[in-house]
Amino acid sequence: MSPGLKWKLIAGFLLVFIAGGMTGAFFGASHVRHLFFESPRHGLISERMRERLRAQLNLTPEQVAQISAIIEKTAAQHEQERRGTGKRGHELMITLHQEIGAHLTESQRAKLKEMEEHRQRWHGRGFHRRGSPASESPMP
Repeated sequence: MSPGLKWKLIAGFLLVFIAGGMTGAFFGASHVRHLFFESPRHGLISERMRERLRAQLNLTPEQVAQISAIIEKTAAQHEQERRGTGKRGHELMITLHQEIGAHLTESQRAKLKEMEEHRQRWHGRGFHRRGSPASESPMP
């Protein structure tokens, strides 16, 4: 094998490896963002609970029908708790920024506001879509 062909093969394999790594990173990041930052489809939690219980406990169709209302109620409570936690976290960040804003210079406050806007774009999309107004608590 000639030295030129050897280097071309090494470069080709290296490019394929890098392309695969970048593709995996992109799809991995997309999947992680979906899991952690987006709200699950309505009813998905209850459907997963129902299916898991049915399969692991070998439930009959009658038993599944009997417990469906309980599962639906629990899933609704779980979703309400999850939304409440997100709202409380958002309110805590706004309070933090208001309190520390009194100790900052004008340029630092502007930078803090920019940081908050970035955080809202990254973390707050799903939260604000569900109806929490982002403009209720302005920065100092």
